[in-house]
Amino acid sequence: MKITLIGVGKLKEKYLAMAVGEYEKRLSRYCTLEIIELADEKTPDNASEVLEEQIKKKEGERILKAVKDDAYVIALAIEGTMLSSEDLAQKIDQLGITGSSHITFIIGGSLGLSNEVLKRADFKLSFSRMTFPHQLIRVFLLEQIYRAYRIIHHQPYHK
Repeated sequence: MKITLIGVGKLKEKYLAMAVGEYEKRLSRYCTLEIIELADEKTPDNASEVLEEQIKKKEGERILKAVKDDAYVIALAIEGTMLSSEDLAQKIDQLGITGSSHITFIIGGSLGLSNEVLKRADFKLSFSRMTFPHQLIRVFLLEQIYRAYRIIHHQPYHK
């Protein structure tokens, strides 16, 4: 299975980059992982709704260019479906069984995802109704993908 994580914005904090590196190493036992960092647009303070939509659209265009046609796309969106770790594991496992060999997870920028990206998504996943920094969600997501593979392989996962 190939897992691609597309994220808007660079990880600037060293501790987050170290955590991502740790999960990249752990996941290498289970899948081929590719992380694509895309440039984010600068959002001025007090930006209008129109400007925010334009920013999301620009970021969305970059995201869609990075998505492969054969990928099953899971977009992280606050309005998406919340899953347990076991449910996510089952979803990843089922996709592999049914012939989807490439899953792409998308994390938007600070304003979220454009409507075009949300329309391209095959599934919308929510971690919470709360808002989290998009850089931190990258670590959460990788941890949950790792946990999913541990569950799929009947290995301990709740350390």
